[in-house]
Amino acid sequence: MNLSGLPVSFRRGLYRLRFTVKQSNLLILSDRIQAVKVAVKSVLHHRSLLEKYVYKNPVYVYALNPVKVPEHAPKIVKLAAETAEIVGVGPMAAVPGVLADLVVEDMKPYCLSVSMVENGGEIAASSKIPLNIGVYAGFSPVSGKFGFRLKREDFPVGLATSSATVSHALSFGEADAVVVFSQSAGFADAAATAICNEVKGKDVEASVQKGLEKAESIPDVRAVLIVRGRYIGKMGRLPQIVWLNGGLEDLFEAGMVML
Repeated sequence: MNLSGLPVSFRRGLYRLRFTVKQSNLLILSDRIQAVKVAVKSVLHHRSLLEKYVYKNPVYVYALNPVKVPEHAPKIVKLAAETAEIVGVGPMAAVPGVLADLVVEDMKPYCLSVSMVENGGEIAASSKIPLNIGVYAGFSPVSGKFGFRLKREDFPVGLATSSATVSHALSFGEADAVVVFSQSAGFADAAATAICNEVKGKDVEASVQKGLEKAESIPDVRAVLIVRGRYIGKMGRLPQIVWLNGGLEDLFEAGMVML
């Protein structure tokens, strides 16, 4: 695929491409330009299959609970539906993360060290070198002040962020950010939505605790970070925390991804 016209950059030994395809806002990282080309092609392929399916099956888009899909449905459609069913949410809650998973899967044969895709805050990554991510939690006082350093032993990893104050995605909760770490971005995506939905109510501290209790009930969640206002709750073994200066410019510079 010809990347002419797309803003591919090269810094710190990695190729980076930020681009949008309709609702998908993507960041692709790799140590090989061929993998970036494959990633773009993969995004367009899986999105096309999804769009054709939901055009004929609009209930898939609007369902707030799990739905069944036929065996012959496209891979992205089936994986999102199966993942959402485990967590108990609608399939679209898992779609952005599943797309990231599928693109990384297609990239990996062409990479030596790094294959990473961020899709609107949902991240799938496999890496032999450390990667930093910053946590952006809207208007929370802790937003932009810290992030995580993902080390070699943390990979492969899927992580996702759900927010009632930042994202345009539907949320019934009030958390500034719910960050979930799991084996796949699709599962983390669905889990983050379910957890964020529980973080609500006037008692902020109690709402964060309720979110943590929900997280503990979901299988295969490695770790969770919940931010609401000045309150932070965590569960599981989070990656190493790194401290940032707090500005958006520093957040982009210190980390490779902003959630």
